[in-house]
Amino acid sequence: MQLPGLWLCLSFGCAASLSPSCLSAQFRRPGDFILGGLFPFGKDTVNLTARSEPTLLLCERLFTDGLIWALGMRFAIDQINNSSSLLPGITLGYDMYDTCFEPLVALQPSLLFLTRNGTTGIGVLCNYTEYQPRVTAVIGPHKSDLCLVTAKLFSSFLIPQVSYGASSETLSNTELYPSFYRTVPGDRNLAEAVVLLLHQFGWNWVATVGSDDEYGRGAQALFLSMAGANNICIAFEGLIPTELAEPSAKKQLEDTVRAINSTKVNVVVLFAYNLPAQALLEHSIRMGLGKKVWVGTEAWILSDITASIPDVQSIGTVLGFAMRTATVPGFQEYVAELFGSAAQEEFCRRSKELSSLMNAEVLDTRCRQCDRVTLRDVWPTLSVTTVQPVHLAVYSVAQALHRALGCTTKSCPKTAIRSWQLLHFMNTLPFEVNGQSFRFDQSHSTNTGYKLILWAWRDGTLTYLPVGDYDQSLYIRRTQIQFHTADKKEPTSECFRRCEPGQVRRIKGFNLCCYDCTDCSENTFWSGTDSTGCSPCPQHQWAPARSTRCYDRSDRFLFWDEPLAVALVTLMALTAALTCVTALLFLRHLRSPLVQVSGGGRSLLALLMLLLQSLSCCLYVGKPSSALCTLQQLSYALCLNGCFSTFVPKALEITLVTEFPRRAPRLLRWVTQGRAWLLVAASVLTQVLLCFCHLRLGPDVLVADYTSLPSEVLLVCGTQSWAAFALLHGYNSCLASACFLCTFMVQSPARRYNVARGITFATLIFFVIWIFFLVIFATLRTVLRAVTQICTILATTLGILASYFVPKCYIMVFRPELNTAEFCQSPAEGEPE
Repeated sequence: MQLPGLWLCLSFGCAASLSPSCLSAQFRRPGDFILGGLFPFGKDTVNLTARSEPTLLLCERLFTDGLIWALGMRFAIDQINNSSSLLPGITLGYDMYDTCFEPLVALQPSLLFLTRNGTTGIGVLCNYTEYQPRVTAVIGPHKSDLCLVTAKLFSSFLIPQVSYGASSETLSNTELYPSFYRTVPGDRNLAEAVVLLLHQFGWNWVATVGSDDEYGRGAQALFLSMAGANNICIAFEGLIPTELAEPSAKKQLEDTVRAINSTKVNVVVLFAYNLPAQALLEHSIRMGLGKKVWVGTEAWILSDITASIPDVQSIGTVLGFAMRTATVPGFQEYVAELFGSAAQEEFCRRSKELSSLMNAEVLDTRCRQCDRVTLRDVWPTLSVTTVQPVHLAVYSVAQALHRALGCTTKSCPKTAIRSWQLLHFMNTLPFEVNGQSFRFDQSHSTNTGYKLILWAWRDGTLTYLPVGDYDQSLYIRRTQIQFHTADKKEPTSECFRRCEPGQVRRIKGFNLCCYDCTDCSENTFWSGTDSTGCSPCPQHQWAPARSTRCYDRSDRFLFWDEPLAVALVTLMALTAALTCVTALLFLRHLRSPLVQVSGGGRSLLALLMLLLQSLSCCLYVGKPSSALCTLQQLSYALCLNGCFSTFVPKALEITLVTEFPRRAPRLLRWVTQGRAWLLVAASVLTQVLLCFCHLRLGPDVLVADYTSLPSEVLLVCGTQSWAAFALLHGYNSCLASACFLCTFMVQSPARRYNVARGITFATLIFFVIWIFFLVIFATLRTVLRAVTQICTILATTLGILASYFVPKCYIMVFRPELNTAEFCQSPAEGEPE
């Protein structure tokens, strides 16, 4: 017996076009109760013109999910009809329609379901208590935006509507949608799970993207409200289009990828269905976004559409939540048997007979592109697509019918049932499916919890690896998660963290709640307040990086016990010893022709000056003072002048003999014998006067340098006036230049000693050393400044010794036969050749 008005409706996409065509009749079957459902398909095939993928291939992917849900509905109905205890004596039928992803298309069968039983019109009444519509309950649709349209319609008539996929939190409002139910958790549970995931990994600087539909906007809004309460800062929030064929969709997707890239986040939370998610991931790969952690939801993370994107491994790590569902025993075998039977003539004949028994008011929404789907197309999706929510939806209504009719385990009374009479039993009583108990909570949802899924690639094949569970609290098996980073470790995506002592906050971007913890730099310290800056230390103090206080600076100069100072002092002692040995040799052979031609007693004065010059290196070691700084330049200038002054008479003598031979006899008396000492005295006196000028214009002063060294105060002798420095040392340069010009062109007399050559090389070495000295001395601001001066003094002394005095010592010691009047004849005693 068929009871009028006791119907369950299912709207189904592309199912009526399943090939072979005789199978299409299997989605309409008469019975005492008609079960149906809403499954989304057709619209996506319209938007394929802008895609590179063949229309048939993508349509088959979209079609298989809907087909599996529809077959899951039919499987549950067949189980109930074959059960002897749930609805004994009652036969359930079903009627399926396509929603085509469009609210207006979904309204067509919905209006048909609301018509008075046995008619095609909807009665306008003041009281619908006794109104008997064509259906008693509706299963579906899948998407939230479709349910928002149909739920208000069915709630007006208090017709139970059970969705197997709509998770929008708006539908949890039982005052607006009193007859709406769902066998999936609401978006609030999903948002809580995502927030806990980010919190456990310490990711508090993330970007979030949602599809521009009810699901994406609603889930993202819930996540944003919870993120702020859990100290998670949003670097970017945006929406991506669902109308991918629109001209502006590509630009909107590109702008979203650029915005994510500019935030420098490592984690992106994506609330979207599979097609918008696919479009965003494709643009991310094409634009080189880089590897991120993508936190997804079941809406796209288990879809083979997103998993089959070319080079999808390059997007990084994909983590997401999927409903924790169980398999439906016997379903895969049922699908295989159904497809096997579809090719038989008897199957087709029975299908057509059953279809002819249905009412004529049937909407035809065929998906022409989906006409060729086989078991091979559907089989891979059976292990991924979740059938249990559809299964639960059918059983929830069937068990409510069982209680409303007052059935026993043996029979059910044949009485009329109004739609609103099922609501009480669905609200208050649990229902059992395959040995498990379920019930609708206060928001008319079944919160079965979530599994945390990781996209794991094994030998190039994608595996959905469960790595955690969520049921009010989140448990993660971290050891099973392998992040796609360079070091295979979990990346950081922090907006802020608790700053340690010695660190201050630096606001990051335009979000005031986001900041980095920056160490206080050297010579600054953390004052203990929650300020955004570090306080500078006083000039006489210093602080290391990330310090909470300042410390007194220590003095820095060239210490006596430093290895470098010890080496220089040792070299100074050797130079002084060499000078003394040379002086002793010259003193012993003072009356010899070689010493006399070299200047006689003036050579001893030159060696004494070089000895004092060597010993003046001690002025540069140890803690400097203002007096020492003044003496350093004066001693060097005077000692060097004393040496060069002894060369001047000999250089002039050589010039007069070689360049002015006719005037030489008359002028030589002014540069030889006792008058040569007058020239030396005049030159030294001139240098003494220049020293007084140097003291007057600006002598070197002690400088305490607080900037060159991080933790010490550098004590150096600074040049107060470069003009005074040039005046002090310029005179010696003039003497050296004069000596060089007087001697460098003199040729070696035949079989005679060349006195001029020693002066030439001595002055040339002086100039080379001073060129390097001036360049280095003018730029150094460390203890190496003193080292440079010591090296310059010792190099000059050794250069003069080696070029002028040592060759003569060699002759006196190893070639005494050359130390004769004939070989060592003075330039004034003979004509040059």
